[in-house]
Order: sequence, then C-alpha cells, then structure tokens
Amino acid sequence: MKNIFIKNREIGFGKIPYIIAEISGNHNGDINKALDLIEKANEAGVDAVKIQTYTAKTITLNHKSEDFKIKGGIWDGKYLFDLYNEAHTPWEWHKEIFKKANDLGLHIFSSPFDFTAVDFLEELDVPAYKIASFELLDLPLVSYVASKKKPIILSTGMANKKEIYEAVKTAQKAGAREIALLHCVSGYPTPIQETNLSTITKLIDMFQIPIGLSDHTLGTVVPVAAV
Repeated sequence: MKNIFIKNREIGFGKIPYIIAEISGNHNGDINKALDLIEKANEAGVDAVKIQTYTAKTITLNHKSEDFKIKGGIWDGKYLFDLYNEAHTPWEWHKEIFKKANDLGLHIFSSPFDFTAVDFLEELDVPAYKIASFELLDLPLVSYVASKKKPIILSTGMANKKEIYEAVKTAQKAGAREIALLHCVSGYPTPIQETNLSTITKLIDMFQIPIGLSDHTLGTVVPVAAV
C-alpha cells in the first residue's frame, strides 16, 4: 500500500484524514465571497481548498435545445451554458485565490476540465490535481494531467469498476506515481442511504492506494462514518 504526498503532507494509510474544502461555484460570482470561503475553511481546520477550472465555452455548447436544458431540481429550466457561465470561477480570479490560500498555509489545487485548464494551472504551480467524477471517463484528460507527474486524485461517482480500473491504469501509464481515489455518489445532495461506504474498503482491496470520500450529503454523519 503506497501513500501519497501533497507538498510535505503524507496522505493515506495510517495517517490522519486529509480534509479538502470544495469552493466550486459557492462564491456566487463574487470574488470576495470566494476569499471569505477560503478564510472560513481555514478557520474550520481543513488541509486544503479546491476549486474548479473551466469556462462555459470549454465545458459545454451554447445551444438552446431541450438536450441542453436542465429538467428538475433547483436549476430547472436553465440551459447548461448559462448555468456554467454563472457558476464558473473566472480564470482572472485564480491568482488571487491561490495567493489567499497559500498565505494561510493551505494547500490549493483544482479540477481541470480540458487541456487548456491544465496548462493554465501549471502556470500557477499547482501541487496536485483532482479529476472530477464526470471527467473520469475522459481518458485523454486523465492522461494529460498524469503526464505532469504530480499527485492526482480521481473521483469515481460516474464510473463502474472496469472504468475506474481503466482510469487508474491510464494515469499510471502516463507517468503518475502518486494516485488516490475518492468514493463518490454523484447526487446533489446524496441521500445518506445511498452512500454505500463499504465501497471504500472494496477500492482499497482492489487498488492498494489511498481511498477517500467525495461527499455530497448534508451534515457530518457520512464523512465521520467514512473515517
């Protein structure tokens, strides 16, 4: 079983949990709120904060058809392009966001959604990468991220066992030597009864690498149980 290191922090078997606070689109388009969320995460005692790096143009098409319209939930009736345009973290914010986290002593990295995002994050000298569940099957992206030879964390929310195996092997073949997986259920929010935390131990047995949880439930019961 091989642990990984992000900067000088060892993560994995026999170590205390490495806690990542997801900032994502919770800034609601306000950089000051993004910076405040990082401060609040630091006060809560997390090890790292994570953002997502994409633009509406790099993640979807500006197409006003039913196939690109959300049905149900809190975003019912919105088109994907409009939603992503509203939710993305502007690239011109990244430098200030990274400085804020680094000044507080937090690790900060991101989930890229295409090659241009990876190139941009390399300019910011990210210490690690996270592959989102919806991108785990994008093996060219996994390979490109892995080629940077930095720790890579893969979320598994949209993949079956065979697809997870393919993503891990793709990352290893492309040069990644430090890989972790996150058990994930891509429900927003995820009902507690659907979390199936026993998958964590199954993934440990399968891959012998650090396994964590990407949690979308409400409250603290599930992450505590996962630990």
